[in-house]
Amino acid sequence: MNLTKILTVVFTLISLYLAYFLYNSVQSVIDTREMISTTEKAVIERLKLIREAEIVFQERNGRYTANWDSLSNFIENGKVPILQRREIITQKAYGGEEVKIEVDTLGFISAKERIFKKNYTLGASDNGVFVGFKVKVGDQIIKNQKAYTIRVGTEEKEPPFQEKGTIVGLADIKPGDPVTKGKILVNYSDYIFNPNIDLKKLNEVPGSPGVQFEIFAGKVDKNGLMVDVVEVKDPKPINPARKESNEQKARKPLRFGSRLDVSTAGNWE
Repeated sequence: MNLTKILTVVFTLISLYLAYFLYNSVQSVIDTREMISTTEKAVIERLKLIREAEIVFQERNGRYTANWDSLSNFIENGKVPILQRREIITQKAYGGEEVKIEVDTLGFISAKERIFKKNYTLGASDNGVFVGFKVKVGDQIIKNQKAYTIRVGTEEKEPPFQEKGTIVGLADIKPGDPVTKGKILVNYSDYIFNPNIDLKKLNEVPGSPGVQFEIFAGKVDKNGLMVDVVEVKDPKPINPARKESNEQKARKPLRFGSRLDVSTAGNWE
């Protein structure tokens, strides 16, 4: 083998190595970014669940909690009232009106159902004549699926669902019955959080074994009034750009709430 062939082989091997090194470096960056993105989505989802649980806990107990066991136990075993607010309008002698708000307790549901599920309603889209439902109780429906048929003048309309979920109730109405715009025809619900989550691990930061969310709950003085505040954050973000020293609020560690202000907003929103 002469020198030319030897050099050709050497340069070919070097080129292949450099090409592999470059590909591997680029792919590593892509994989890292995807891993960070996937992990942060999981962290945000967990923070949203904790936030919803804290809000319901505060509504029921008049305060937030910084105790993970108390919060997990409340989600698993707590009960919250189903409230109905009514306006009572009284005409005054001088012609004015007095409006009072009365709150009735219709019953109780589990805290977990209140926190994990979202309830939706679908009303009549217009004044018209009811033709028929296109779903039944227990059906799993998807967004934009047709819900019912209504006749408005000579035109038939089939309004769609705006969210996915499960049908839990249909109005007691028959084909040919008149309906008014806004009348509730369908009730449905959907889980907004994974109902199978291990609540014993509620405080664990997804993607960071051994790391727990930092949680704070207390009261602050706002113009002489003591108000409840809560803050939960990821203390060791997997994203190196999310450091406490970062001046950009949106790039700081993922969190919701504040130790100083009455807010439950998340800094990812």
